[in-house]
Amino acid sequence: MEKMFGELGLRIASPYLRLGVESSSKACNYYPTKVLRAFHSALPRLDQKRAVSSEPTAVRPATESNTIIKKVTAPFLASKKRHGQKVTMVTAYDYPSALHVDRAGIDVLLVGDSCAMVELGYETTQPITMEEMLHHCKAVHRGANRALLVGDMPLGSYEVDDREALRNAYRFIKEAGMDAVKVEGGSKARAQTVCKIVEGGVAVMGHVGLLPQAISVIGGFRAQGRTAVRAREILDEAMRLQDAGAFAIVVECVPAPVAKAIEDTLEIPTIGIGAGPFTTGQVLVYHDMLGMTSHPHHQHFVPKFCKKYARVGDAITQGLAQFKQDVEASTFPGTEFSPYNMSQPEEELFLKYLERDASERELLHLETAERMKNADEYEALNLYGYTNGNNK
Repeated sequence: MEKMFGELGLRIASPYLRLGVESSSKACNYYPTKVLRAFHSALPRLDQKRAVSSEPTAVRPATESNTIIKKVTAPFLASKKRHGQKVTMVTAYDYPSALHVDRAGIDVLLVGDSCAMVELGYETTQPITMEEMLHHCKAVHRGANRALLVGDMPLGSYEVDDREALRNAYRFIKEAGMDAVKVEGGSKARAQTVCKIVEGGVAVMGHVGLLPQAISVIGGFRAQGRTAVRAREILDEAMRLQDAGAFAIVVECVPAPVAKAIEDTLEIPTIGIGAGPFTTGQVLVYHDMLGMTSHPHHQHFVPKFCKKYARVGDAITQGLAQFKQDVEASTFPGTEFSPYNMSQPEEELFLKYLERDASERELLHLETAERMKNADEYEALNLYGYTNGNNK
């Protein structure tokens, strides 16, 4: 076996490449975790412990030529982990956000089902549908060319039947232009689903720890892995997903020592969110990290672990308030922002046209004004069942 690993050398960039050995999951013939760990130990590394130097260094992709890659792939992420490099991931939901994320050189762009809360105003992620997810994925695909695009499979799209899960995964790839899909959970049944999707040719990102789609079961958005027993279960779930063929795993809202144990055990990248500094990479939601929204509804859902790198929402509010003030004071648009003019002869001709039916238009104006006035008075009497200015 060791000789085989030496012969393969750097040809292997993906931890889910099949070599004909049956794993612990009977339906999958991918390498189990222990074999993957032995295999990758035979490959050359820049640092055996994958520790990142404290000295600032230039960011260089983990490619043989160290040139900027045109498209991030799952094997590239595995290579970054082997070379001790961090992975960046941002969750975004629309075309403008995707443009910014891609220009920033972020490795992975996740179109998360958290779109339900951040974009659509739901209280949880559960209500969002396949059609809504595909709609947002298509928009993101049009805005991002370099990042690896991952579509979050919504609740109900992969749990009922593995064949249905594969069909829905294909829709993310074929219709929405995603490169991979993400599913939540690491149970034996979920691992079987992951295996089915991967066998069907679709790359899968796993997700352990806090599972937002399962809040009905766990009782809300609560941190996970805070007891030794549960922490060990989460580690086992992560190993199970790796054995099933997942190319990376999101680790959400667990204590840092638990995330570190998962990172040290797995050969595939781990992406932390509220899970401490030891994972291969980190992910935050675009709107959260940039302070996009200052509305109380949104602030209620901004998690404790989210660092705000900007306060764009405050600037947006200030800009809208200034616009309102300028319009009400008649200082906007003004001549500076009224660039379209008529020639003097055309303007004089237009005034002559207006004179032809001036009296008729004045009569029509008076009739309309009277009708609108009556409607205003009708509103003031509250006959519609609500008060002006508060019609909700």
